[in-house]
Amino acid sequence: MSNHRYHHGGSYMHPRMSYPHHFTYVSSCVKYMIFLLNFLFWLFGGLLLAIGVYAFMDKLKDGNGWLRLDTVYDVIFNISLVMIIAGCVVFVVSFAGCLGALRENTCLLKFYSMCLLMFFIMEMTLAIICFVFPQYMNSFLESQFADKIIHSYRDDSDLQNFIDFAQQEFKCCGLSNAGYQDWSKNEYFNCSSPSVEKCGVPYSCCINATDISSGLVNIMCGYGVQEHSVAAASKRIWTSGCIEIVRVWVERNLYVIAGVALGVALLQLFVIYLAKTLEGQIDLQKSRWS
Repeated sequence: MSNHRYHHGGSYMHPRMSYPHHFTYVSSCVKYMIFLLNFLFWLFGGLLLAIGVYAFMDKLKDGNGWLRLDTVYDVIFNISLVMIIAGCVVFVVSFAGCLGALRENTCLLKFYSMCLLMFFIMEMTLAIICFVFPQYMNSFLESQFADKIIHSYRDDSDLQNFIDFAQQEFKCCGLSNAGYQDWSKNEYFNCSSPSVEKCGVPYSCCINATDISSGLVNIMCGYGVQEHSVAAASKRIWTSGCIEIVRVWVERNLYVIAGVALGVALLQLFVIYLAKTLEGQIDLQKSRWS
C-alpha cells in the first residue's frame, strides 16, 4: 500500500516526516566529550585555586595579617594571587561548559564558547607580538618589569623562589642587559647596604652553588661579585640577564614552541566547534518540540 496521501480530487500531499518518540538531534558523543574535557579542567581549576588560597593564607599569616597590594604590579608579582585568579577563571569557565553540556543549556554554552574565543584571540595576539616584534617585547619587559621584580625579590617568598628557579634553570643572573649588575637595585644587595650581602647576588646566580661532596647550598657564593669585572665575575656566577637568555632559548626552540602553540590553538578551536555544534543540535531539538 502506498504511503502517499491525497486530498479529495486526487491532489498530492507530502507525507509528514515521522521520528521515533525517543529520537533526539543532540549527539551523546559531542555532549559527553565536552562534559569530560571540561570536568578535567574544572578539577584542575579547583586544584589551582586551592593551592593559591593555601599559599596566600600562609603568606598572610607570615605577614601578620598584612599584605601590600597598592598597584597592579603587586598583584602580578604575587604568585599566590595569580594562581587564585587563574584558578577562578578556569573553574568558572569549565563549570559553565560542564553544566551547559550536561543540562543542554544554550546560554551556558554560549558563555563558554565566547570565553574560549576571547582566550584564543588574546593568545594569538600575544603570540604574534612576541614572534613579530621580539626586540619590542624585550624592551617592554625590561622597562616595565625588570626593576620592579629585582626590587621585590625579598618582599615575597614565592617570587623569590620563582626568580631563583629561573636563574638556576636558564643559567642567568638579573633580568636586563645589565645582567648581574641588576642586583645593585635591590636594597639588600646594593653596595651601600649595611647588609652582609652588599655588592652580592643571590646564590641562584652561582655556577657552583651546591657543594658536590656535602650536597649543601653555599648561599654566600655570590657575595661581593658586583665589585668585579664581567670577566672576573663570570668565573663564579652567570653574568647575562635572564630576559635575553630566555629570548635566545625561544629562538633555538622556535619550531617546538610553535608546534605546541599550534596544537593548543587547534584544540581550543576544536572545543569551540564542539560547543557551537551542541548549541545548534539543542536548538534543533527545541524547534522539534515546539
